[in-house]
Amino acid sequence: MNTGSVHTQIVAKVATLTFFHPASNSLPSDLLRKITEELISLGQNEEVQVILLKSDGEKTFCAGASFDELLAIDSEEKGILFFMGFAHLINAIRSCTKVVIGLVQGKAVGGGVGLLSACDYCLATEEAAVKLSELFIGIGAFVIEPAVTRKLGKSAFSTLTLEATEWHSAQWGLDKGLFSKVFPSIEEMEVAGEKLSTALASYSPEALLEMKKVFWEGTEHWDTLLKERAAISGKLVLSKFTKETLQKFKK
Repeated sequence: MNTGSVHTQIVAKVATLTFFHPASNSLPSDLLRKITEELISLGQNEEVQVILLKSDGEKTFCAGASFDELLAIDSEEKGILFFMGFAHLINAIRSCTKVVIGLVQGKAVGGGVGLLSACDYCLATEEAAVKLSELFIGIGAFVIEPAVTRKLGKSAFSTLTLEATEWHSAQWGLDKGLFSKVFPSIEEMEVAGEKLSTALASYSPEALLEMKKVFWEGTEHWDTLLKERAAISGKLVLSKFTKETLQKFKK
């Protein structure tokens, strides 16, 4: 089974972390772990000052949780373990000592929205769009909510949650603060990302670190909070409603 891949390239103190999965860049547990471990490693690397986070392909940034894995969960313990994968990834970005810049070239669903929301700064193309479909399938976006709300606000999070079957455009994301800038093409977005990351890499690392702490003030309790949220989703994923809905999606 293809569990996806993570590739990192470091040039002039800028690390470009690229992840890929053949199923629309979905995030099975093994890929979540790989991305999380790589972010932790880059955070400890003195040769890195800025991290560019992106995915391969042109149409989909991240399809979120693996439906096959969700269907295979048969106990609360396994459910909690699965959703803790997203908790660990968000907390890895939060606690990373380096600025993380997201490059979003296409659609993002569920956990993918949580991932890009956790980035310190995010660029997107006009083809980017976001959707939180968790409520539709019966589990709710509990683990990623703190990251999404921190970036967009509670009102926008409520909109995404209740409009669970609707895509929200890159312009919507720009207006709400999810994206800082939107570009007509992937090439233009990547040029802008490289330009910004190169500039940041020339700044004082101590000043960047202290500013990153400011960005994330008030989130020190997230290790506990996201664990509690994972327990909620870990229980809900076992419901008859969720299992039947996931089966319909798979068919």
